Amino acid sequence: MEGHSAASNVIGRSGGEFTPRPDLIPATAPNIATPSADAGFLARHRARLPLVVASFVTRVVDGLAIILAGVLLIRWQMDAMVIDHARETFRMAIFGAACFIVLAEISGAYLLDTILSRRRYWPPLISACAATTLFLLAFNFATGTGIGANDYQRAILIGCGMATGAIVSARLALLPIFSQLRRAGVFNKRTAILGTGRQAIDLARYVMGHDMLAVSLVGFFDDRTERRSREQLPLAHLGGMRELMRSIRAGMIDKVIIAMPWAAESRLQCIMEALGTTPVEIRLAPEWAGYAWAQRPVLLLGGLPVLTLLETPLSGWKLFVKAVEDRLLSLIALVLLSPVLLAAAIAIRLDSPGPIFFRQLREGYNCRPFSILKFRTMYADQCHRGGDMVQTTRDDPRVTRVGAFLRRTSIDELPQLFNVLTGAMSLVGPRPHAATTRAGGKLFAEIRTSYATRHNVKPGLTGWAQVCGWRGETTSEEMLVKRLQHDLYYVERCSLMFDLYILARTAMIVLFQRTAY
Repeated sequence: MEGHSAASNVIGRSGGEFTPRPDLIPATAPNIATPSADAGFLARHRARLPLVVASFVTRVVDGLAIILAGVLLIRWQMDAMVIDHARETFRMAIFGAACFIVLAEISGAYLLDTILSRRRYWPPLISACAATTLFLLAFNFATGTGIGANDYQRAILIGCGMATGAIVSARLALLPIFSQLRRAGVFNKRTAILGTGRQAIDLARYVMGHDMLAVSLVGFFDDRTERRSREQLPLAHLGGMRELMRSIRAGMIDKVIIAMPWAAESRLQCIMEALGTTPVEIRLAPEWAGYAWAQRPVLLLGGLPVLTLLETPLSGWKLFVKAVEDRLLSLIALVLLSPVLLAAAIAIRLDSPGPIFFRQLREGYNCRPFSILKFRTMYADQCHRGGDMVQTTRDDPRVTRVGAFLRRTSIDELPQLFNVLTGAMSLVGPRPHAATTRAGGKLFAEIRTSYATRHNVKPGLTGWAQVCGWRGETTSEEMLVKRLQHDLYYVERCSLMFDLYILARTAMIVLFQRTAY
């Protein structure tokens, strides 16, 4: 984890922090301040520690806290059988400590940005504690270890509870200590920026704006710098390559970030050849796109790093879970609701002439058309006006008596469970619209360019917009925008738990919704 310290940790921010050496200042760059080996800057950073020390100390403290909890359990005169087997209990505490450290490593509890951040502290820690408890119980069950099944399992549960309390207490004690050391710059790496252009200035401002990073910016180095450019730098310009190399050899710099255009390949090669002979970390700063998409993950394409701009909303395991959810729940719903479906079909047949089902092309996943299936709720010869599909309005004369009831209770949508079974739809997703549907006289797709984004997942029988009240006729552009906002919210956050939540809300409100007609 990298970053910068407060402004007082940056060279040249206050008087007396360094002494310029005229012998290191080239004739082509007057008034350049170069850090001296005996300056206050170097003395201030002499007590530096590698940031990985914090992670190592955290591991040791966690292990000792678990072992201490085991000792306390032995001394707790609650269960004579546990006391009689103190040695076995102590071995289990050591084994549990090792298991916890491994599981905490997997859950990310020892990541540097986790142990130094109160906000990110708890989820991986609690996950590791719960996983360790389950693992020890399963291990005891599989190996048959312990005095009695119930007694020993109870001892494990009590011990894991005590260990969790000990770990949390130890972490709460460590966090302010690590935070104070980080603010004091103890973990910071003294970092030089090679370059003085727009890219270098953006890099410096980015680092200086992120206090959680462990970097002390020394200043800028560049041979090609004009006086006017130096005046715009947020930190001191300390010279060129010669001064940078001397500062590295003097032990005053731990890391160099090259902030130059990537297109300057020959110059970058020459710089790498020179810096490659020094024992410091060398980094290449991103160009403009790197700052514009700083929150996007970087993946390896073979050995080539690529920036992920957009992810498929559902892929891999999430796609499999969604498919199982749709097929299983829709099949169960069809079986349970089959009497309702049969009664609706008979009522439609007796109410008015025409087919029982209504089919229409709607836009589905990836904007591909599919035939949606619904119970017919209108007179068969009045479903279309002028060839285009027209949204149903309140007191629409095209709707039959049975159709009005079916629409009010949403029973007319139940045949779409067959669309879900065939894979054309999902139980939860943005509601499918006809391509010719309009709002305010405009096609839906003409109102917002992001409208097609809702088709990055399969359309649903119900959706986030519907349970939030955006159901029924869409008469204006504002109503469509609201629906679209809710649809895109779902597309970005779709998950099994979110789906179950929407289904539960749908079941609760469908009988009380009054905007369907």
